[in-house]
Amino acid sequence: MSVDQRLRRAFSIAQGRWPQRPNLWTIAVWAVAALVSLPIGVVLGSIFADAGEIWVHLATTVLPQYVINSLLLMVGVGAGTLIIGVGTAWLVTMCVFPGRRLFEWALLLPLAAPAYLLAYTYTDFLEYYGPVQTGLRSLLGWENANAYWFPNVRSLGGAIAMFSLTLYPYVYLLARVAFLELSASTLEASRSLGCGPWRSFYTVALPLARPAVMAGISLALMETLNDFGTVQYFSVPTFTTGIYRTWFGMGERVAAAQLSATLLLFIFALILLERWSRRQAKFYQTGQPGQRSTPYWLKGGRSPLAVLACLLPVTLGLLLPGGLLVNMTLRNLDDTLDHSFWDLATHSLILSVLTAAIAVSVSLLLAYGVRLTQNRLTRLGVRLAAMGYGVPGAVIAVGILIPVARLDNAMAGWIEQIFGSSPGLLISGTITALVFAYLVRFLAVALGAVESGLAKIRPSLDDASRSLGYGPTGTLTRVHAPLMVSSLLTAVMLVFVDVMKELPATLVIRPFNFDTLAVRVYQYAADERLMEASAPALMILLVGLLPVILLSWQIARASRLSSEP
Repeated sequence: MSVDQRLRRAFSIAQGRWPQRPNLWTIAVWAVAALVSLPIGVVLGSIFADAGEIWVHLATTVLPQYVINSLLLMVGVGAGTLIIGVGTAWLVTMCVFPGRRLFEWALLLPLAAPAYLLAYTYTDFLEYYGPVQTGLRSLLGWENANAYWFPNVRSLGGAIAMFSLTLYPYVYLLARVAFLELSASTLEASRSLGCGPWRSFYTVALPLARPAVMAGISLALMETLNDFGTVQYFSVPTFTTGIYRTWFGMGERVAAAQLSATLLLFIFALILLERWSRRQAKFYQTGQPGQRSTPYWLKGGRSPLAVLACLLPVTLGLLLPGGLLVNMTLRNLDDTLDHSFWDLATHSLILSVLTAAIAVSVSLLLAYGVRLTQNRLTRLGVRLAAMGYGVPGAVIAVGILIPVARLDNAMAGWIEQIFGSSPGLLISGTITALVFAYLVRFLAVALGAVESGLAKIRPSLDDASRSLGYGPTGTLTRVHAPLMVSSLLTAVMLVFVDVMKELPATLVIRPFNFDTLAVRVYQYAADERLMEASAPALMILLVGLLPVILLSWQIARASRLSSEP
């Protein structure tokens, strides 16, 4: 090695990079990005395919209904999550009332319950022969349904209520963080100008928190458009139900892909709308960081009203449905905890563990590639690989099944030509395609946790590792990975829980006779066998509580530390 080459190598090491290796990492990052984004490209490419008369039939009959119902859901859920999330965030952040510390973390708990679980539970609770209407008839002497009016939970309004109760924590969490970051001098200035608590909220705090609030609402609306179980059970035709019916009911794959592309355009429009709404919303804080404003003490009748406003979302979003599921499960243990339940739990466990392990490994590759190369091309590849989280599971399922079916047919034809017999489906009939769908959908979840953990490691440790003779891989396995154990475990847990709850992609891609807890809950509920669905639903709910409780604990701990002098 010449002197010039040695100098170049030394300079590269001093800058925190290995010579030549970053190119390999960039190629690996883009290979993952191309593979993960393939389903989205397939769906978007189907726009130009010829679906024949079936697309004309869909466009003139059911497509307007899909669009109208999806828009109404978005408007209703957006308003519901805005009112609940922002209102409760302001109360627990800027007001003092009994139970405030408890509600700070308890308001996040409904995020653990998928909307379709609430839909099944509340239908059994509020139907004609349910305990609510039965108790009302007994108490008031009503003879039949003609003697009174009771709202129908299985409706568009009921779906909006279910989504709002489970998705408002997205808005609550981001709005509360924004309110905590408000400078005390800003609010004190509004008070000195004669603004009361509500006027300060509307004119000062809410405009400053608008970017965070819009981001939370966008997340809630994406989850709404992704849902299948709730809208299907409530008989609300949307794009996800239409995709399922077109694929399995009509056998029209191209038309289903075009419906998926239309839904994907909805998602992109939602993202652009969120960014457009914030394009000129630039506000700057004054004052010292961490400086808190004097909280408002709620006195008289305002204090119990604040408690009620915070208690209702938690009760309706988690405590009541969770209690009903526990009651149904315990009253029918022999029928709910049978051998099929443990088989379903095993299937869900296998899929969740396998996907979590692959997702964390791929996320580590992507995040470490960015750390090594520090170039825009690698960052772009990582962002491309992470965009699947905003794509509904039904869309991903369609985008995977089309190329996988073609690959299966090509492989089967090639093997038949060589060996004289066809092996059948090699990929579609296994869990490979299903795990790939989960990876596309939830890779961003693991990537966020891994990037956060990797960013906390100082670059000086990389230099020290290189001085000891370790290369990029050795540094990752011997230095970074041990320091990122908590972040890696968090990523595993988040992906694990998301896979346990995922319904649309699982329902479409799952292999024959390989049902999961989520699929069986949907099937039981569709057959009006809610009692048998209680144990699988309760298991999904309990597993979903794990990351929410961890997140709540971390937020409460950070809040205590920031309040200490």
